[in-house]
Amino acid sequence: MEMSPIQITGIAGSGAMGSGIAQVAATAGQQVLIFDTNGEALQRAEKNLVATLNKLTEKGKITTEQQQAILGRIQFVADLNQFAKCDLVIEAIVEKLEIKQNLFKQLEAVVTEKCVLATNTSSLSIASIAGACKHPERVLGIHFFNPAPLMPLVEIIPGIATAPALRAFCKSTIEGWGKTTVQVKDTPGFIVNRVARPFYSESLRIYDEGIASKATIDWALKEKGGFRMGPFELMDMIGHDVNYVVTETVWTQLYFDPRFKPSLTQKRLLEAGFLGRKSGKGFYNYGTDAAEELPEKNETLATYIVDRVLCMLMNEAVDAVYLKVASPEDIDLAMTKGVNYPKGLLKWGDEKGWKQIMHSMTELHNWYEEERYRCSPLLKTMAISGKTFF
Repeated sequence: MEMSPIQITGIAGSGAMGSGIAQVAATAGQQVLIFDTNGEALQRAEKNLVATLNKLTEKGKITTEQQQAILGRIQFVADLNQFAKCDLVIEAIVEKLEIKQNLFKQLEAVVTEKCVLATNTSSLSIASIAGACKHPERVLGIHFFNPAPLMPLVEIIPGIATAPALRAFCKSTIEGWGKTTVQVKDTPGFIVNRVARPFYSESLRIYDEGIASKATIDWALKEKGGFRMGPFELMDMIGHDVNYVVTETVWTQLYFDPRFKPSLTQKRLLEAGFLGRKSGKGFYNYGTDAAEELPEKNETLATYIVDRVLCMLMNEAVDAVYLKVASPEDIDLAMTKGVNYPKGLLKWGDEKGWKQIMHSMTELHNWYEEERYRCSPLLKTMAISGKTFF
């Protein structure tokens, strides 16, 4: 397909993610149209964007002139036909396949033949979204992380029908917006939402078994593991309506692989409406009268927790290389830039030694006799050969 330089970008969806992507594009000099069928949502998005840019101006991050220029490049529209002049449209609406497919059908009827259509989906198949289009070759995934203006990583995900030249074109475009890109195979969860699952799921398993409290697990992974946030704090911040659903989606799309099995404990929180910070209660209580939960600062227990979670994370990262999800370089880049891990998991595994990681995985597998703890074939190869990724 013939591609023209991106000058006008359309964003479908005015929620936090859509507005954030719009801010990124407009800051990079793009003319941006934000579309939403909900007029109130559009007004709220405009108000929030002005407030965000005001804060940046007050902090000296941008000048008043820059603020006005950014706002001047953004137009809020309630008519999808306005996208007729766009060179690129990025969809950032609800994570429901049928709704996305319907939107892409509508977009194809509006935009020109040269317009690139992208989805910001975090876990749905690019091929299935593109399959709703007459020209799937112009569809791909451009996955930003929340909050888009602050998080540097963007995953570029070509679908099975995506035109080969489109991958490099979009990579160049998004890097021109000041972002770091990685290229990913169209597989459930892509890099970050696939490889990061054990950070949550294995922590939940340790908690469900009564080995340690959530506060202790959070403390151990921050204090001894070097992570910025503990898994329970992070799940509460993301929201269980998002975090649990991504876990369940990845598990389902990978044919119920036991490695990705969700936790009933987290599901019950979602069912009860205890979504985390956004609802005032999740794993922790965020009310004004909430009592602080103190960790058990036991060094031996902390070492066990960190080693168990890390070996599961590293096994997942190695398996992503084994299954050609992405290159080792892009996997480590994604985990440091996308979820702020203290080190890339593959480099970290090189340092710890793959023989030790294999030993830890084998012990877990022997003890539990569950497929959840099976070693990636590539991890075994690395351990036996003594090779490293870097």
